[in-house]
Amino acid sequence: MSAFRQKSVYLQTYLPAQSYKNICNGRINSVRKDKKTTNMSLQKLNFAIFGNIYQADKSAGIQQVLHSLKERMAGVSMEKTFYDFLVKTRGLRLDGVSVFDGNYENADFVISMGGDGTLLRSAYCVGDRCTPIIGVNMGRLGFLAGVSVEEIDEVLDNIYKEEYIVDCLAMVQVETTRGDGTETQECALNEIAVLKRDNASMISIRTSINGEYIVTYHADGLIISTPTGSTAYSLSNGGPIIVPHTGTLCITPVAPHSLTARPIVMSDNAVITLEVESRSHNFLVAADGRSTKCDESQVLTIRRTPYDAHIVKPQSMTYFSTLRKKMMWGADTRKG
Repeated sequence: MSAFRQKSVYLQTYLPAQSYKNICNGRINSVRKDKKTTNMSLQKLNFAIFGNIYQADKSAGIQQVLHSLKERMAGVSMEKTFYDFLVKTRGLRLDGVSVFDGNYENADFVISMGGDGTLLRSAYCVGDRCTPIIGVNMGRLGFLAGVSVEEIDEVLDNIYKEEYIVDCLAMVQVETTRGDGTETQECALNEIAVLKRDNASMISIRTSINGEYIVTYHADGLIISTPTGSTAYSLSNGGPIIVPHTGTLCITPVAPHSLTARPIVMSDNAVITLEVESRSHNFLVAADGRSTKCDESQVLTIRRTPYDAHIVKPQSMTYFSTLRKKMMWGADTRKG
């Protein structure tokens, strides 16, 4: 078991590497008294890699990351779909790389190679194992995946020297209960979205918070976002930017029928219950873009997960510097 495994705990802050490691080791030691802390700089680290198969032109960057890991004698495992893509489609030789299908084992860190979408999928796959995720940006915006391929050597050096920060970000989950009592559950780092089908008219979403009826939204959908997701789908629908670690969730309607329907920000201790009516008698529930078809008999319960996503960041990277850069605040875009 990784020394970073953590369950049912909110950290919700920026933590320097040693503080983060001490906290996680302390929690493990409270359960297993014989567990001993090992100096990271003296042990072999294991990395599990998730990647984006739709970025074929970025294989050179992938090779650079693998070379950097090999130089440090790191253990490397790779998601099967990504491994097959690199070997069969790109013709890369991946000697010494093991393969996992869905669930990885014994990884000290996860490396997400792609854009923010790949990192969101990595966070979902990590789940309550809470393995720290290094987001290597090979996409476009890279709000979450903030490490460039050119910076990977520096980041890995800092990891071995324990000079990095772990950003603990709140996640949200949706529990779907059918009329027969059966339940399913999904989690997301950005948002849970309840949406009408492509060929349907707007849907009615009866919304309650902590058991109290609030309003019935008549709209194309409803977004329940974390602070991390406030700069994603919610923002494009008029939602506010919410600073991480504020302990909040936000409800944002999608194209509401009434102009008085506005986003609502609430404590992330809240439990949100949604009952949906649609002329087509079904609708979609999307957890960070992973869509599931549901019917009117299903009641949705949305709350914060009992664990966070742990994102590794260089010490120089802050939320507001990233926000300023990605939103191009203050940039002069005029030509000439």
